[in-house]
Amino acid sequence: MTTLTVYDPAMCCSTGICGTDVDQKLVDLAADLDWLKAQGVIVRRFGLSREPAEFAANETIRQIMQDSEGDDLPAFLVDGALKAKAHYPSRAELAEWAGLAALELEITEQVRELIALGAAIAASCEPCLKYHTKKAQEVGLTDAQMREAIAVGRMVKEASAKNIQALAEKLIPEPAKASSCCGSPKAEPAAATGCCGGSTKSAPVKEKAGSCC
Repeated sequence: MTTLTVYDPAMCCSTGICGTDVDQKLVDLAADLDWLKAQGVIVRRFGLSREPAEFAANETIRQIMQDSEGDDLPAFLVDGALKAKAHYPSRAELAEWAGLAALELEITEQVRELIALGAAIAASCEPCLKYHTKKAQEVGLTDAQMREAIAVGRMVKEASAKNIQALAEKLIPEPAKASSCCGSPKAEPAAATGCCGGSTKSAPVKEKAGSCC
């Protein structure tokens, strides 16, 4: 079984979304590594900030650290052999290293950015929206295409909000409200209250403005 080991440079986290700006390379790598795991590849990932001992324990990585003082990170080893350093590989490269068949369906950069725009709206992620709007323009997407992706994301967000609100109302229902004057069984007679515009006396009763019924 193939084992891929990733040695990341010093950083706060490996997700790419922990700061104010999104690092798309790290976001893509995280998705690609999850895909490799789903194909049966063993994936091990170490960060210089979190697991420095792992860097010192591997001779290949130790040599890279000595030669470049860490500038050649990240580094990727497959079954102990160095495959790449100083850059993050594409999914196609990772698949080739692991001996996996080429992907039949390739998501283009334009499709990826449309998905990201919709997801940014659904997640209410401002940094994500700013980043992917700029990226979408760079890969040639039109304003109309971006607006369509945003509309889809908004529909997903609104449907989710509506469904969760309905569940909340079901789990924690509103208390029943008190009935109005005309529906109360203990209401005073019409002559005494003037309600509903009638009186039992012969003299007509002038209807008050705004009275019920």
